[in-house]
Amino acid sequence: MSATQPSLIQRVKYLLGRPLPDGMREWVRNDVVGPGNARRYFIRGILPLIPILIAFAFVPGPLIIRLCMMLLLLLPLIYFQFALMRVYRRHLLHSNGLDPDLVNESRDRRKADTRSEYENIYRRD
Repeated sequence: MSATQPSLIQRVKYLLGRPLPDGMREWVRNDVVGPGNARRYFIRGILPLIPILIAFAFVPGPLIIRLCMMLLLLLPLIYFQFALMRVYRRHLLHSNGLDPDLVNESRDRRKADTRSEYENIYRRD
């Protein structure tokens, strides 16, 4: 791997909470606030649950019971993942030496664009 992308071992450590070296800050920034960050975040949260969901498929009983057991785990997991996404992303940025307010970057950019559009339309000279 190049110096700007983490190796497999570094990625696993990163996913377990270890900070990456300073030379990989741009990679971390792109991972946390770049395109596709929400998709990566949800996949990382659901992957550890897959073996448990597979085990529920082999529980004896009606199919509806097995599906309901899976849903009882998946629904709260997805809810809490969504609720804590900003907190987790801010933590990743902070632990890797980046400004945690980068999480708000796209929101701030949208607000500025909306404000400038508004001022262009309704400006009083």
